[in-house]
Amino acid sequence: MNKHFSVKHHEVWLPYKFAVGPVFNRFFEGLKKEKILGNVCPKCGKTLVPARSFCPECSVDMGEWKEVSQEGEIFTWMTATEPFAGMPAQPPFIGALIRLDGTDCDFLHLVGGIDLSGPEAVKSKIKRGTRVKAVWREDKEGHILDIRYFEPI
Repeated sequence: MNKHFSVKHHEVWLPYKFAVGPVFNRFFEGLKKEKILGNVCPKCGKTLVPARSFCPECSVDMGEWKEVSQEGEIFTWMTATEPFAGMPAQPPFIGALIRLDGTDCDFLHLVGGIDLSGPEAVKSKIKRGTRVKAVWREDKEGHILDIRYFEPI
């Protein structure tokens, strides 16, 4: 049987907008003011950042809002050296799960302010338990990258 078609490879770029809803809107508005906001589960008492509309463990609506610390420690991290779709920065960069002081979940963000010239330079500054603090962008627009990155203290 003869094939009457050919296969073409094409990369599709699909920009889009979405409504963040009242919870994420409040979280992002806090970032504009250099505040990291979390909310507290009224059942288990966990503070979650970014804020959520319901507790993923208890399945109840989240309660009280509070400003959380801009410092924390790295739980795990990775170095990106090659470009990929949707990357938050140009490689090389470090992405890390950061447990902000007084919170009960890890916050995914960039780590910066260090020498990224090679693996040994990175490993000398970054490891599990490294203390970090938020570094803010000058112009804020209510976006997760209003926190430019977290840097080692």
